[in-house]
Amino acid sequence: MKSNSRVYAAIHLDAVEENFKQMKQNLKPGVKMIAVVKTDGYGHGAVPIAKLAEPYEYIWGFAVATAQEAFTLREEGIKKPILILGYTFEEDYKEMVKQQIRPAVFQYETARKLAKAAGELKKSIKIHIALDTGMTRIGYSDTMESIAQIRKIAALKEIEIEGIFTHFARADEADKTSALNQFERYENFVRKLEQSGLSIPMKHCSNSAGIVELPQMNLDAVRAGITIYGIYPSMEVKRDLVKLRPVMELKSCIVYIKTVDKGTPVSYGGTFVTPRKMRIATIPVGYGDGYPRSLSNKGWVLIHGKKAPILGRICMDQFMVDISEIPEAKELDEVVLIGEGLSVETLGELSGRFPYEFVCDIGKRVPRILEGK
Repeated sequence: MKSNSRVYAAIHLDAVEENFKQMKQNLKPGVKMIAVVKTDGYGHGAVPIAKLAEPYEYIWGFAVATAQEAFTLREEGIKKPILILGYTFEEDYKEMVKQQIRPAVFQYETARKLAKAAGELKKSIKIHIALDTGMTRIGYSDTMESIAQIRKIAALKEIEIEGIFTHFARADEADKTSALNQFERYENFVRKLEQSGLSIPMKHCSNSAGIVELPQMNLDAVRAGITIYGIYPSMEVKRDLVKLRPVMELKSCIVYIKTVDKGTPVSYGGTFVTPRKMRIATIPVGYGDGYPRSLSNKGWVLIHGKKAPILGRICMDQFMVDISEIPEAKELDEVVLIGEGLSVETLGELSGRFPYEFVCDIGKRVPRILEGK
């Protein structure tokens, strides 16, 4: 345990490095990788992850969700291309042009406004066309009307269409029918675009699950997201194909111990009442740190490698665990909240939350400590 640390997240950069290598081995020769670092690198820290990955020759660049995330990477010295996967607002267009940020475009009017902003700066801007093949989210539908609009965008002199992408809705399922259907729709649409006289140089479809299980969909580039951080996209994804190492450990310490009699209520609402005399430890972490309240009376932590069940409701800043069977436990001993023997996937199942959600929600008051490099 770090001295004077109420709670901290250890970010193992050597694990990040290994995860990139493992994914690279599963790609066809020449395929580039786009490292997705949105939501502050899925809660792990976008800047250190991007700085580690940028020197790799096979890393094309980075993908984020918002213009502000892109600007932060530029401010921190990231030089490689940055693609914004989500919606962008007109107020950011000129800065995006200046910083050479690539927006996703799925409406002609967006492209027209981007072209206007670029023209006023006497510059051009590269964009990626978003195609909806099954998410029913942002993106052009795969219709002839969309082809006409995209050709109209290509005619704007300040616009360079660098890429076209889609996103799989169900690639993390054992049954790949949905992903295969989406890929077929994508390829058919791109073929029709090319037949109309418009060829777009960079094509990318595969997300993390696609990288692991669908190498035939590599195309020019793939988008690596949750797998960078050592978390598999779902329990249905085959883990023997790409060996990932978890990047984050979350640790705290015991700050108080008391022994209470049978019949003592614990925490708000008294949802847990001691069935016998029990030794109880207080941990100075709560839902204010992103540790989910839904683990109340369900989850457990590790102390000296042993399970300590959570008792009662998790509070905003503290929760209690049973250490009756861990007699060696004492104040300031380390408590593992996420780590070896207690995975994010396990906690997700216990709390009813998605592993992506779990790590993304770990709050800003939890310091990230970089280790392993």
